[in-house]
Amino acid sequence: MMKWAAYSALFGLATFKFMFAAFPGPALNISFLETYLSVVLGGTFSSAVFYFASDFFMIKANQRRKRKIEQLLSEGKEIPFKRKFTRTNKFIIYCKQKFGMYVICFWAPFFLSVPLGSIIVAKFYSKLRYTFLYIFIGMMINTSITTFLAYVIFR
Repeated sequence: MMKWAAYSALFGLATFKFMFAAFPGPALNISFLETYLSVVLGGTFSSAVFYFASDFFMIKANQRRKRKIEQLLSEGKEIPFKRKFTRTNKFIIYCKQKFGMYVICFWAPFFLSVPLGSIIVAKFYSKLRYTFLYIFIGMMINTSITTFLAYVIFR
């Protein structure tokens, strides 16, 4: 019997916090394969949306930032200093330079979150041909690892 509520719960969790999405699988009494497929589909769906719409999200963020600055200037308020080189940004650039495209494509959606990781990958590597394929392969590998951990190690 299909358990659509369990599948959709894992799918929904995988769209945002992919790293932990497989762990409720055993508690929901669904099989290893059902958990794996739900999580891979959720993560892949979310990464596709955010990867291919990343230009839109970056343009909207820029417009929002410009509107905020214009509003502050029109009100005569001081524009707050925004650090460009935060610890997270430095770490992302370090990983990009040290490990390269494959590590960023495989691990950024896993460790950061699917939306943020996909946008970062698109920002750095959207001009390259197989970038989304590498994200998808990373999703499959990472899901197999986390599902294995959920069913074999932490059960």
